[in-house]
Formats: sequence, structure tokens, C-alpha cells
Amino acid sequence: MAIVEIDRHSGFCFGVVNAIRKAEEQLEVHRQLYCLGDIVHNSTEVERLRRRGLQTVTHSQLGGLHDTRLLFRAHGEPPGTYKAAKDNHIEVVDATCPVVLHLQKRIKQIYESRRGSRTQLLIFGKSGHAEVNGLVGQTNDTAIVIEKPEDLSRVDFSRPVVLFSQTTKSEQDYHQLVNMIRSRMQTGVPFESHDTICRQFANRMPQVQAFAADHDCLVFVSDGKSSNGMALFNACLTTNPHSYFVSGPLDLQKEWFRDKEKIGISGATSTPTWLMEQVRSRIVSLLDD
Repeated sequence: MAIVEIDRHSGFCFGVVNAIRKAEEQLEVHRQLYCLGDIVHNSTEVERLRRRGLQTVTHSQLGGLHDTRLLFRAHGEPPGTYKAAKDNHIEVVDATCPVVLHLQKRIKQIYESRRGSRTQLLIFGKSGHAEVNGLVGQTNDTAIVIEKPEDLSRVDFSRPVVLFSQTTKSEQDYHQLVNMIRSRMQTGVPFESHDTICRQFANRMPQVQAFAADHDCLVFVSDGKSSNGMALFNACLTTNPHSYFVSGPLDLQKEWFRDKEKIGISGATSTPTWLMEQVRSRIVSLLDD
């Protein structure tokens, strides 16, 4: 009989757990709660909470909300969003991840202390990502977002540079970027780099690769719109070619598990444990057929 086990390091990160806990606490007391953007990049979990009364709204819909409760998810928000909520008498349930909140404060402090020094603030991250928008907002939208090496063309290397990172970026990519910037800085011009990648997130990459290598077959459970999920799955696939991406138990195919003695299940930091347990139950059922 094949062994089917779930990666003990997988599942929600602390920030997501905290946001969902706060949402559920509010929904125990109030019949409805709004959330600014999907609370997590997993449509199955979003639907579960929607049935409990959590309604997702966009930033463009924020102006139409008044005298209600609104949850800010783990990604964080720029100062302008807090002001808009206050102006509309909205009670904010702030579920910003403590790691992100600390990073926001560091960026704001450096921005305010260097405002007149011609220093350029760079943020290594995905342009338009909710967390990145919140970080850029701490600099009155003056920070330069570096998503790919070509974006460095926007940087003046004759002026001081301070670099931060979105908390969920690759450590390897970050350090490559640091070396690229350092090699372009003019002699004597200050350059500061701050590795602000979440350690819990950074550790997931080697952990999931080790887990994939230790199994004959790896099923990775995630929503397709989770960039974290795609990055971790690609790491699994590189390590173990018998790795398969699914969004839920209905995506499973029996032939994947033929002649496999050790089957592993892992997931993104946005994948709920209960969903991975459903996938495990389905695999066991397929093996019994």
C-alpha cells in the first residue's frame, strides 16, 4: 500500500492565518464583513468565507462604502487607503502581516529621514502587487519598483540608492539584483541593501524541494493565480519530474500514482490545510479503486 503524506511545512503562513482568524472572529459577531481584495490567493478558501458573510470588494468600490466594517488583508495597504476608510466612516479590521507592517515602517522612516538627500528608494517586487502598492505608498509613491533587470534603466546610479524587497521574493534573485546594482553604482556613491524577505517564506523553497525529492510523486495544491504557488511548484518540478499541479481533488488523475510507493502532497502559503486533506482522501480513494 502506498504511503500518502502531507508536507508538514506547507499551508498558510502566519500572516494569512492571522487574517483569516480575524475575519472569522468578526463574522461570529456580525452578519457581514467586507474585505479589500481576496483575503488569500485561493478561490476555494475565498468561497468558503464568502458563504460565511465575507464579501470581497475592490479599491474602486471603496468610495461607495460607508459606515461599515472593512478588513485589510495580510498584504497591507498604503496610507491613502486608511484615509479613504476614515473619510467614509469605515471601521478598519487591520490584518496586515506583522512582517509587512514592520517593513512599511522601515521604508517610511528612511523616506522621511532622507527626503532632501536625493536618495532613491528601490523596491524589488512585482509591480502592481498589493504588498508592493502598500510599500510604495509609504514613500508618497516616489519609490521605484524593480521587477526585472531592465527596470534598472530608471535608476540614476550617480545618486544614493537604498534597496528593499517585497517579503515574498526569491532570495537568489534578490542577491543577484544587489550585485547588479553594486556593479553600476558610480565610485563613492552610497548604496544600501536591506534583505527584507520573510524568512518563513524563504525557507519554504528548500523545504519543498527536499520534500519533493523524498517522494516518488508530488501533488502540489494551489490556486493558479498564486505567484507563490507557481514558484514553489516549479521548484518541485525541477527536483522531481513526477510533480503535478492541482487546484483541488477533482484535478487528480489515477495514472499519476501507478507504481508509486511514496506520494507527497504540498501546497503554497495560500493553500488551506483542509484542502490538502481533501486531496489526500481522494488519492487514497483512487488507490483503493
